[in-house]
Amino acid sequence: MSSPEIPQPESDKKGAFPTDLAPQSSAPKGNPRVWVFSTYFAEGLPYSIVRLLSSVYFTDVGAKESVIGYLNFLGIPWNFKFLWAPFLDIIGTKRLWLIIVQVLITALTLVIAAVNLAFPSFASSPESSKYMLEGVALLLVVMAFLSATNDVASDGYYMEGLPNPKDQATFTGYRVFAYRLAMILVRSGIVASAAWAISILTKINPNIDPLTAKYQGWFWAFCAAALSMLIPTLLHIFKLPKIEQKRTKRASVSEIFKKFEDAFVSYTKQEKFLIIIVFIIFYKVGDEVLFSMSTPFLLRELQLSKENFAWIGGLMGAFGAIAGASLGGVWIQKSGLKKAIWPLTLIMNLNIWAYVWLAWTRPMGTTTQGIATIAAVHTYEMFAGGMGTAVLTVYLLRTCSQEFKASHFAIGSAIMSLFGTFFGGYGGKFVEHFGYLNLYLLAFALTIPSMALLFVAPIKDEPK
Repeated sequence: MSSPEIPQPESDKKGAFPTDLAPQSSAPKGNPRVWVFSTYFAEGLPYSIVRLLSSVYFTDVGAKESVIGYLNFLGIPWNFKFLWAPFLDIIGTKRLWLIIVQVLITALTLVIAAVNLAFPSFASSPESSKYMLEGVALLLVVMAFLSATNDVASDGYYMEGLPNPKDQATFTGYRVFAYRLAMILVRSGIVASAAWAISILTKINPNIDPLTAKYQGWFWAFCAAALSMLIPTLLHIFKLPKIEQKRTKRASVSEIFKKFEDAFVSYTKQEKFLIIIVFIIFYKVGDEVLFSMSTPFLLRELQLSKENFAWIGGLMGAFGAIAGASLGGVWIQKSGLKKAIWPLTLIMNLNIWAYVWLAWTRPMGTTTQGIATIAAVHTYEMFAGGMGTAVLTVYLLRTCSQEFKASHFAIGSAIMSLFGTFFGGYGGKFVEHFGYLNLYLLAFALTIPSMALLFVAPIKDEPK
């Protein structure tokens, strides 16, 4: 992928550094192939648990579409993570932040597993069942904030460990691969493990209460998710390189808040700042709306089983996304962002009509032909969406300054799904009133503003 053009603060151009930081070499730190993979796998895993697994879980236990739609609000911490991102730049190290939040995420995942194990004993009435599910939702809210913080620390660690923009670009596809692999594990392995556990429990004890079997199956699924998070966490505790430049003095409270302010002010000083912000917010809004209710659409409307959903939504979908992001990255590298952005954007947005067609024809996931059709459309959509992800990733990296790398990237990556998060939160209500077909038609209509902004948004290419 083409290396991002990251603006250099004036002090860095002159060879000077902030007084509390030691000079930093531009050479990669440690073994990037190891720690880039482990950190981005550990970034993708909690995100997938909070944003993807939760939707499957609440759909499977019978929550209404409106409730499932509200799960999109779990994305709010990612939209506002830039509010606390500067503190990760100036307090402690990204490595320490990574380890702390990953330990807490692992522990909370185990707590959710324990709640599911206890569920059949305590959920003796619809009212008590409601309280138990609200408890799971509250745990997911806490996990969302921790996971968003984990994202900031991971991105900051990535840019500290690879201070050369060309190295950052070189490993972009690699980190996307690790992130997507974590998503495959959750959407395929963890979801399938819930289905398998339920099936095994039913075979062992044919008289088992279906509700008990379901929640015990999810107990084992969340245990598997916790174990999957524990492995990279332990690796980071004992093996993650200490790559960050050391601070030569402890910052005062006033200095902390001054740098907090500087991080935001410096980001706003970009040319056409408001256009950049609006463009980032709307660029992938069609995809955001499209996928806000995709899980209940596939599981309920098209009647896919959890087993089929696991390989279609996980393996096939992730394969399409990785292939799309990789091809998009190569496209940008060969022709430059300015030339590549229009065709890649059109491919990403026009693919929404494939889902419109899926909602119109409604091929059933109970037949072989229906399963094949659903798999083909979903894989194609993820492929096209991956191309758009490559565009937006490069665009975001080129809005980052060297001094506030983590903060600036957090701002851009946070706001890019802002509209989709808030609209998606009411996606379930929209579906209950207007149906999935109209939701997907609306998703395409919402792509028009971003395409119009392409005519005025500043698009930076790497200098030749």
